[in-house]
Amino acid sequence: MSKEVNLATLGKFAEAVNTGNFDLFKEAVAPGCVDHDPAPGQASGLDGYRIFFSQMRTAFPDLSVAPAALVADDESVAFAYTLTGTHQGPLGEIAPTGKKVKIRGLQFSKFKDGKIVERWGSSDELGLLAQLGVTQLPKG
Repeated sequence: MSKEVNLATLGKFAEAVNTGNFDLFKEAVAPGCVDHDPAPGQASGLDGYRIFFSQMRTAFPDLSVAPAALVADDESVAFAYTLTGTHQGPLGEIAPTGKKVKIRGLQFSKFKDGKIVERWGSSDELGLLAQLGVTQLPKG
């Protein structure tokens, strides 16, 4: 597939994350997609993304992920992003704080037939916890 198709697919994934319309994951993620950096306890594939981002949107109802830099070719897309939101719901064991957060992250995805088949990623989780005022790491 072309990098344009891959970018459009990534756009569908981003739209799902930013709007909560998780049915869009079906258009963007291959059924056997492998996430090499899942969140703790995250299921694989479509269900894993749906559950994880549902939890994130519960914790941060105004969650927004915006690309800061992007590189693409016919097989993959790599991008840096900024995530913002206001902590208004539980985040695991962390009670809502009402605090606004802004963190950076990186993601690299491989594509086949216009869908994400592999994903690697990292976000500033320690920075997130610091902005929430968490002084002790949650158990688990």
